[in-house]
Amino acid sequence: MDRNPSPPPLGLYKEEEEEEVAGGDCIGSTVYSKHWLFGVLSGLIQIVSPENTKSRSDDEEQQTELDEEMENEICRVWDMSMDEDVALFLQEFNAPDIFMGVLAKSKCPRLREICVGILGNMACFREICVSISSDKNLGQMLLHCLYDSDPPTLLETSRLLLTCLSQAEVASVWVERIREHPAIYDSICFIMSSSTNVDLLVKVGEVVDKLFDLDEKLMLEWVRNGATQPLDQPQEESEEQPVFRLVPCILEAAKQVRSENPEWLDVYMHILQLLTTVDDGIQAIVHCPDTGKDIWNLLFDLVCHEFCQSDDPPIILQEQKTVLASVFSVLSAIYASQTEQEYLKIEKVDLPLIDSLIRVLQNMEQCQKKTENSAESNTEETKKTDLTQDDFHLKILKDILCEFLSNIFQALTKETVAQGVKEGQLSKQKCSSAFQNLLPFYSPVVEDFIKILREVDKALADDLEKSFPSLKVQT
Repeated sequence: MDRNPSPPPLGLYKEEEEEEVAGGDCIGSTVYSKHWLFGVLSGLIQIVSPENTKSRSDDEEQQTELDEEMENEICRVWDMSMDEDVALFLQEFNAPDIFMGVLAKSKCPRLREICVGILGNMACFREICVSISSDKNLGQMLLHCLYDSDPPTLLETSRLLLTCLSQAEVASVWVERIREHPAIYDSICFIMSSSTNVDLLVKVGEVVDKLFDLDEKLMLEWVRNGATQPLDQPQEESEEQPVFRLVPCILEAAKQVRSENPEWLDVYMHILQLLTTVDDGIQAIVHCPDTGKDIWNLLFDLVCHEFCQSDDPPIILQEQKTVLASVFSVLSAIYASQTEQEYLKIEKVDLPLIDSLIRVLQNMEQCQKKTENSAESNTEETKKTDLTQDDFHLKILKDILCEFLSNIFQALTKETVAQGVKEGQLSKQKCSSAFQNLLPFYSPVVEDFIKILREVDKALADDLEKSFPSLKVQT
């Protein structure tokens, strides 16, 4: 569960408040003071009160800066709001309405960030999440925060949205609201294409991934989308707005995330994988030669030089199995469309891909053996649960690898096979690993490969037939 970083340790109560706390002023079972919290919320109300706002209308700096003492106190509330008793007390005190007033009137980025952060913490509790989600005005205000220019506020808004979208009871409410605000598409695309804040990019990616997973119709709308007019702007005023295309924006975000840590790419790879589940999504990826080629090159580089390399321990596969499944799935979808795409020089990429695919399959075999051995010392129930979870994800990965490998095998020419045998990508050991995983489901593919291999290296073909007798009978 996401949460804000804890503020520096500071005393929660003034000395004169300690007696009140001891005398029944506590919130629920906590040691937090109701009186103190009332004071902080009252201070917030004063900040955005009409009189106070009017008196400071000429002082832009005061409007955008937060008093240090108030910041320290509201940060304590932010930290406290992860406690359910405190969150419920804030809800009973109508704190969300106070925060909505702050978001509507305050120009202070730090104050807006903290208020959205507190709401995000409160939304982690189902009852409060339902209440926040059912408030139409608050919902509209929070979606408007996606147009903010302050990265920390955008980060907290994205965290709050992801929390609500992850709550089955209210997810559809937020999907529908987002559909009703087409400008959110532009805002998210702008963030993905221009932000260098990797924390924000990952969180926004998680929101997009969740939206697409929940609603294929929305995904298709965004895939087909170009420029959309900003909220409340007449159509004739939107003609000069930039055209955002979803896939190039996803690509830019993925590149930026990779520059920090490739392991964080999981969410953007899964978004691309979701796109390949529909024809329009695949076309959006391969339709533009430059974008399609850039995505291919990025993913190709990841599997050939980044993930699950020969010097990595086999157990690394457990950490990378989901991102590998997404990457290979997208590569496979692009590869299957290559007959229409001249920019993919398939003859030049077959052998490196075969090498990567077989390497992952070999690691998978070793990883499964270690998992089974380690499970022997566990209880029978624990062993069954662990193996079932591992097998589920590894089976998905294996299915993707085998289908992709079979497609590549079908495209191999005699010249490519000869080169693979010479360079080692199609050695006896690697071919054996490939056959072991491809058989019996892809028998015709393996049989055709053996026929080509016999023309290149009859001894190797005979050797493999001895190891897999069923092939000799059928060829």
